[in-house]
Amino acid sequence: MRAIAGLAALVMVLGACGGEGGTASSDRAAVTPSAPATPTPVTSPPAPASSPAATPTTRPVSKGPNLSGCYTKADGKIFTYGKEDLPGVVMGKGSTGAVISYERGGNACTWRPLADRLVSSGYRVLLYARDLVAIPSDNIAAMAKRLGKERGVKRLFLVGGSVGGLMSVTAALELDGEVAIAGVVDLAGPPDPAETARLTVPLLQITAENDGRVPQGMKTAHDAATRAPDRQFVVIEGESSHASWLFDTPHGPQVLDTITTFMDRHRA
Repeated sequence: MRAIAGLAALVMVLGACGGEGGTASSDRAAVTPSAPATPTPVTSPPAPASSPAATPTTRPVSKGPNLSGCYTKADGKIFTYGKEDLPGVVMGKGSTGAVISYERGGNACTWRPLADRLVSSGYRVLLYARDLVAIPSDNIAAMAKRLGKERGVKRLFLVGGSVGGLMSVTAALELDGEVAIAGVVDLAGPPDPAETARLTVPLLQITAENDGRVPQGMKTAHDAATRAPDRQFVVIEGESSHASWLFDTPHGPQVLDTITTFMDRHRA
């Protein structure tokens, strides 16, 4: 049943998970802040950026061990997994970790702004090349278990874009009791409301207003997440960029600030 539910949720968003970035078209953002009870939508202009604009870092493709050509041994510990020896990297130090899972058709490089931000904030960060044969939630659960075995790591956030985001919710449910999950951060991946209704960890969802049917699906999932001790739903008005491509828009600093503020609140 778990695999059927996960695959059903995956089918719902394949059309919205192509990893193609849009362009910025607005200077406004609508935010529904977290609340233990019923959230009340609040519309406000974006706050001034408290961090410099962050865009994916372009680096020469390394000839040595690397992840997607943009993470090398200089960034952290490169590892391989599975029959195909797919690569991954563990960056940073700290007792709170974050497993980052990218969107369909994408790669780990567009998540560089968030990965660097989290490392500088004292998080242990794992990124990896997704096994396209495996069920995405199984990939995420396996990476969470791997990071959880790193010395000193006590709690983990599951962070993802599009299919990586919605399946992070699935993985959080699967890992209940096996790994201490601090929360889930989901960019543009509408989860199954039946799953968010079971979620008992904090949930942050962020999406662009013009990203197809994604906002509607995420709002439905948000409304169902009544057992989450903290839930927050953020919609960037007038924007169309999908998942991690939001980092490369004028709203990028705001999105990064929102994610790190949420995670910092629940890292202890």
